[in-house]
Amino acid sequence: MHIKIILRLIVVTLLFKSALWGSEIEKKIPILCYHRFGNNINDSMTIKTSEFAAQLAWLKANNYSVISLDSAIKYLIGEIKTIPDKPVVITADDGHKSIYYEMAPLIREYRIPVTLFIYPSAISNTNYTMTWEQLQKLEETKFFHVESHTFWHPNFKQEKKRLLSEEYAKFVDKQIVGSKQMLEKKMGHEVKYLAWAFGIYDYELITKAVQSGYVAAFTIEQRHAAKSDTLMTLPRYMITSIYNIKAFEQLLTDAK
Repeated sequence: MHIKIILRLIVVTLLFKSALWGSEIEKKIPILCYHRFGNNINDSMTIKTSEFAAQLAWLKANNYSVISLDSAIKYLIGEIKTIPDKPVVITADDGHKSIYYEMAPLIREYRIPVTLFIYPSAISNTNYTMTWEQLQKLEETKFFHVESHTFWHPNFKQEKKRLLSEEYAKFVDKQIVGSKQMLEKKMGHEVKYLAWAFGIYDYELITKAVQSGYVAAFTIEQRHAAKSDTLMTLPRYMITSIYNIKAFEQLLTDAK
């Protein structure tokens, strides 16, 4: 009798383990956010190009797979069931010209996808940002893809205090809808992702973004993205010069 019970337990255990092996354990995805690159650190949002190169080398040496933002979203919503074991997403905000001159050569070398969150008011209009032609050339490489970062990177909290209710509604429309429309016109493809300027969002802004056709939006909350996260407030890590390789490794390997 005891032998039969033991055998049954063994069979049940094996079946249970088989079920576990057949289903993938959920992966959390670190989404990295960069801004500017250069040989010197001139401000808090700049990372040395050499440090960025070291980070990419570390990712490759430690078997991380840089996946597209699209793939990450599809995984988080269950549209695709599997992604590489060590996934990471790379994004860059604002459209600084150093993305074209410093970041892009490394991205082409490593052949990895990057999403650029752009506020279109600055493109071709300032001496610190890229031109529309440069953005188009980056997309032609197939490694870069442009999405929205509002129209001119406002502080929604300040503007809500400053403007009357009707004025603020028009302002929000310009920032969320206007940005999407201009980027789609200039880049020739659908824009469906939004990076919140300064990481600021609230229920009203989220509602407007959803109504405008955005599929997901991103903050600068420092943790890995998970399936339990709300799509309109997905977290990202802001990567600056404080992240030497040791800190970069800790960020990626510590579950958040």
